Amino acid sequence: MVSMRPPNLALALSDGPRALADAAVLNLAAPFLRKLPKTRRRHSVMVIPGFLGDDRGNGPLIRFLRHQGYTASGWGQGRNLGPESFDEEGLTATLEALLEAGDGKVSLVGHSLGGIYAREIARMQPDIIHQVITLGSPFGRGHQSASHASRLYRRLNPQPDARDDESQLNAPPPVPTTAIFTKADGVVNWKTSVQWGNDHDVQNIKVPGSHIGLNVNAAVWFWVAKKLAEVDSRLS
Repeated sequence: MVSMRPPNLALALSDGPRALADAAVLNLAAPFLRKLPKTRRRHSVMVIPGFLGDDRGNGPLIRFLRHQGYTASGWGQGRNLGPESFDEEGLTATLEALLEAGDGKVSLVGHSLGGIYAREIARMQPDIIHQVITLGSPFGRGHQSASHASRLYRRLNPQPDARDDESQLNAPPPVPTTAIFTKADGVVNWKTSVQWGNDHDVQNIKVPGSHIGLNVNAAVWFWVAKKLAEVDSRLS
């Protein structure tokens, strides 16, 4: 098993304060981001929170996507405490509602652990997924030793799960996939958030900022909007 170190102490301790700075920059950039082209298609998007996150934390991003014309929704499962904390039937119901409201497919955006869920959903049901966009998601080899959140995650989720199979987790799902990451990540080793290899349907995008603040990061919003628009142009 590959082993990687988590981010250094300086990055870890500053990640929260830097997330506040990310949000402040977003407030300045939001008026310009809202001028980006809006979708003209029935395009549904599910935004999945990271570990300890919830739909409220993703609210600004969801509202931005709705402003851009997308049928955007959270995952509707409360706080993300790991695979033992949510109801698969409830998640499926949310997904089905988005499928019905859109064109029969959904784009998935996942922050951190939420991105791992997004990749696994796409792996199991590729026919209903347009694309996956991950934000600082530690799916790469060595992820189990490369996160400051691993100990708490294991305490809340003692049973083995898909995250234990590194070979599966590291393989990209069979849909277009974008991995957005920051080298200043203070929670997970950024190298585990990058899709290594030469798969033509995968793109890695580096942005400045913190891990915690990736969902309120102006550069992330720009790239999410751009990647969603690429689906629209491809289908037009």
